[in-house]
Amino acid sequence: MAQINPHINFNGNAEEAFNFYKSIFGGDFAKVTRLKEISSPDFPVPESDAEKILHISLPIGKNKLIGNDVPSFLGSVNENENRSKISISAESREEADKLFHGLSNGGSVEMPMEDSPWGVYFGMFRDKYGIEWIIEFETKYV
Repeated sequence: MAQINPHINFNGNAEEAFNFYKSIFGGDFAKVTRLKEISSPDFPVPESDAEKILHISLPIGKNKLIGNDVPSFLGSVNENENRSKISISAESREEADKLFHGLSNGGSVEMPMEDSPWGVYFGMFRDKYGIEWIIEFETKYV
């Protein structure tokens, strides 16, 4: 069965926030990826964004808290709106595709399902009701 995990966007302080959450929940980060790690000639990352968090996750029980910093080219997060997404960790690529295509029907796709730079099969969209979702599948959990 799929798991639902909260995903929070930050305006440059994701690492600080996640260190705070870690101090409360305990444990270790499962993954930390900075924007500079995906920089390439095709996708240059400005120096001002290099240390920002692209992906961070903290396991909490069977689920995880996930977050990122919003890159400057996307503007800043309105901290009173659209700050979080519902993130679903699927048990297979097939389940991820089914959930993605079903939930995004009638909505707008922000990122199609594809292998991400941080090593998961990943997609992101806003459903027809305006709710933001992330679907991912991590092969290491198979």
